[in-house]
Amino acid sequence: MTPSARLTAAIEVLDDIVARRRPANDVLKDWGLSHRFAGSGDRASISALVHDALRRRASAGFIMGSESSRAMVLGTLHLARGLDGNAISALCDGGRFAPEPLSDAERAALSDANLSGAPAWVAGDYPEWLDGEFFEAFGEGRAEELTALSSRAPVDIRVNTLKADSETVSAQLAHMKVQPAGYSPVGLRIMPLDDGRAVSVQSEPGFQKGFFEIQDEGSQLAAILAAPDPGMQIIDLCAGGGGKTLALAALMDNRGQIFATDSDKRRLAPIFDRMTRAGVRNVQVRSPKGKDDEPLEGLEGHIDLVVVDAPCTGTGTWRRNPDAKWRVRPNALEDRIKEQAGVLDRAAHYVKLGGRIAYITCSLLPRENDGAVGEFLARNDAFEALDPVDVANHAGLDGLASFLSAGGLGLQLTPKRTGTDGFYISVLKRVA
Repeated sequence: MTPSARLTAAIEVLDDIVARRRPANDVLKDWGLSHRFAGSGDRASISALVHDALRRRASAGFIMGSESSRAMVLGTLHLARGLDGNAISALCDGGRFAPEPLSDAERAALSDANLSGAPAWVAGDYPEWLDGEFFEAFGEGRAEELTALSSRAPVDIRVNTLKADSETVSAQLAHMKVQPAGYSPVGLRIMPLDDGRAVSVQSEPGFQKGFFEIQDEGSQLAAILAAPDPGMQIIDLCAGGGGKTLALAALMDNRGQIFATDSDKRRLAPIFDRMTRAGVRNVQVRSPKGKDDEPLEGLEGHIDLVVVDAPCTGTGTWRRNPDAKWRVRPNALEDRIKEQAGVLDRAAHYVKLGGRIAYITCSLLPRENDGAVGEFLARNDAFEALDPVDVANHAGLDGLASFLSAGGLGLQLTPKRTGTDGFYISVLKRVA
């Protein structure tokens, strides 16, 4: 496919995404199946352009004066890829499979394009209804914070210290220009290619041998900040596919015991193969047998640490899932807040005196973070929030100590602050 034909395909895919509010990856997969002539390079380039356009949907529409998929793509070519009007016009020549030529209005928009005077939600490329939430989190700097969240995400990997070390994995991945992560002592990073395509590491021998896992550095740091010690009794209450479970096991050097569970046992399915590949031996997977089954029965009041990787809106992962930010709705936020209250209350039953809850979200919204923790503390006077600065220092992550959340009950990581996905971490101790 020619570059012009790829633009036409991206516009077609975006039309489907916007019209039917479907996940981008589902639409891209369907497009590929119905256009089998497109090679892998074509599909990757179209996917990269679609995701870039979704990242810059509001700002691209603003400079182009239109919310159409075509405007989204044209504006993105200028804002995200640095193409000027002449370069974009050369791609839109109206030839076979190419987009229609630029109109006079489009040429003028590209010539005069700038975001001066744009409201924060446009400059930061996020839904307008969330502006109040982001103002509470970041104040006048919210547009800059959210602009960073609209950038392309790197591929972060966590070295599995049960099987390898950073030097070994770095040498194995030297051809991918791997570099150390900013804060995680077991993190490595591979930057995206210039054309926006992600680097694939799953086929690397080191991955197959369990030497490393794909995990955003923010998620790695959340596990470290939870401070799991060898010999502890730990519950991973929302374990899902096991990303943090595996990180905890490595930090514990396969000692102690982790009970991994999830309210939806289907989400636990990948954990078994991942544990085998990683060489993890100190995890019991407790799957619920039915709607009212409690797989953790008998552990009440006996646990040193409960890790709550809480259900949330996922606003902190928008770099990787840019279509999700345009699909999130107020009722979804309200649902997640109710779920967070329930999972925190459930966690409290298992913590012994002196034990802790590590509350984690991949969200930037204060209501899901400090708000959820504050309300939990208001109805559970047996717990207190640990000073986030002390939490960072105790974990050996002094460099994170200044990244306090707006309400001061936790640490808030963001792409702008820490170069990671958006993560919130608060540690609560049982004192009575």
